[in-house]
Amino acid sequence: MTRFLNLFQLFRNMGFRYAAFRSWHEFQLRTGLLKRRFPVDKTSGTFMTKEQWYQQGGRFFLDGKPGDETLSGIPFLPEEEKDSLKQKVERLYAGTHLFFSSTWYTVTGWHTNPETGYRYDRDKHWTEIPDFSKQAGDIKYVWERSRFTFLYDLIRYDHHFKEDQSEKVFYEIEDWIKANPVNCGPNWRCSQEISLRVLNWTFALYYYKYSDNLTAETFQIISRSMDQQMRHVAENIQFSRIAVRNNHAITETLTLYLVGLLYPFFPESERWKENGKKWFEQEIEYQIDQDGTYLQFSMNYHRVVVQLLTWGLKLSELNGEQFSDIVYDRAEKSLQFLRTCQDDTSGWLPNYGNNDGALFFPLTNSHFRDYRPQLSALAGTLKINLGYSDGIWQEEAGWLGVTDNLPVRKISGGSGAFEFASGGYYLLKEKESLTFLRCGNYKNRPFQADNLHLDLWVNGENILRDAGTFKYNTDEKLTQYFAGTASHNTVMPGDFDQMRKGPRFIWYDWIHKSEGKWTEEGEDTVFEGSFEGFRQAGNGIVHYRRVRKNAGRLRWEVEDRMANIPAGISMCQHWHPSEFFPERFSLIAFDHAGTEIPAVASAGWYSGLYGQKTESRQLTFSSRNGYIRTVIERLS
Repeated sequence: MTRFLNLFQLFRNMGFRYAAFRSWHEFQLRTGLLKRRFPVDKTSGTFMTKEQWYQQGGRFFLDGKPGDETLSGIPFLPEEEKDSLKQKVERLYAGTHLFFSSTWYTVTGWHTNPETGYRYDRDKHWTEIPDFSKQAGDIKYVWERSRFTFLYDLIRYDHHFKEDQSEKVFYEIEDWIKANPVNCGPNWRCSQEISLRVLNWTFALYYYKYSDNLTAETFQIISRSMDQQMRHVAENIQFSRIAVRNNHAITETLTLYLVGLLYPFFPESERWKENGKKWFEQEIEYQIDQDGTYLQFSMNYHRVVVQLLTWGLKLSELNGEQFSDIVYDRAEKSLQFLRTCQDDTSGWLPNYGNNDGALFFPLTNSHFRDYRPQLSALAGTLKINLGYSDGIWQEEAGWLGVTDNLPVRKISGGSGAFEFASGGYYLLKEKESLTFLRCGNYKNRPFQADNLHLDLWVNGENILRDAGTFKYNTDEKLTQYFAGTASHNTVMPGDFDQMRKGPRFIWYDWIHKSEGKWTEEGEDTVFEGSFEGFRQAGNGIVHYRRVRKNAGRLRWEVEDRMANIPAGISMCQHWHPSEFFPERFSLIAFDHAGTEIPAVASAGWYSGLYGQKTESRQLTFSSRNGYIRTVIERLS
């Protein structure tokens, strides 16, 4: 009965179109019909010679000719940054690869998970390979190298050191093609991974366009494989557009358009270009709200979309095309939202929402958490000035050819209170601090149970933070912790999450009746918000949170109340301070009578980068009467 009710709730939340498609997809998978749609003996012919590509291929960010003027906008790297880049390339030649911008692993082939040692069967059809397996571990550890983002280290190294790594670049690409038969093995499992691989190969093809190592035969091998991979993406596109409908769909639809634009000689190019453009426009309008917030409730996934928008807008412009007005509007609204959420000192954003370490096109030495490279590249494309100073983050814009655009408008981080009510984000930006709160309903599926989470930044330091994501495929306890309410700066009745966790990325009993607002009380700024949730603990449970930020002081007063908590269950208020917090700040809680509540310190976890976690100190205050007032203040 419970299983039936869960399925009913899932389909009700996601809609009839989703339910019908998932049912049909599952039927095809179980009967083998899906496998037949993706034959392993699919072949492609010779479409065009390398010389004809020179003449008829679409315009790209760079030209590839010796003395290419399109590269003149790339700033010089300081010597210490050049040394860092050189060390990365040396590690690549030593057989190690950087995964998720966090951890170096020794790699063996294209099918082995370097963390678990599990080797996937390269000859098994992709429909027979599961996304999640305890034995295999997280499949993202196999996909990561096959994205070919490491090519950007080699390309950037060649530019800054005036050398030539094209032999290694084309060796790696051809080796992948030989090791991954069409529609077989884990690297054909995800159409987004395929799309990213094709885009990254494209960047390498254009950069080394006139290299002696790009022979006519090598070009034919690579172009045939790209055609085969894009046929797979096109055949499976409805899965991403209906069953997934997130950054996967944006990636795949844009790649269909760009491949059709840049490689007009593929047999299906015209159809890919036409459909890809239409679908991309639809996805941008659907996935980015009118206030610039993103449907995946994730800062990093929003940045992924920013990078894709930059590629799409710039390459369409170079080739004399443009998208519908809504795409440019949502791109600018995204910049406004993300720039508002950005810490002005570090360039980082709150570690909010799912973060799988995705950085599709790493074109600078900047830290993974620094969003300035990606935001400034899109801003340059739109001729917008974000108010950044000069720095190494400018390199990405140079590679994408947007440095010649003279900004005509300015979007800065600003100061004051900001409400992005449609997405459910509330921010207060002052000279020394950033106050960030999440308070919103879900029109699309939630990923973490984090409503009324409070994130605080002071002078570039995230003093009260979101614990992060860690991994998508790990043990149940860690999955529950990082995705659940306890890893956020908010409250819980006992150990009950705001929503009920289902398998993988599914949540049941979505929160509702969420509302929030900023008001002024004297010189202070006050946030008030509430939502109804915790249905697995009882009916009608409401969390009210009030946050007062004192003007001109690094002092916050947080009042939490919960209504309708069942008898015998305490309200628990969780805090996740940075390691430096105790040296500089105090955090004291009181009950309704003004009596101080003792803090219970326990071991928690923090994950700033995907695949990494460090033990951290977590503070919890408990109340039996459903009220806690907490004062956060800088020590004098």
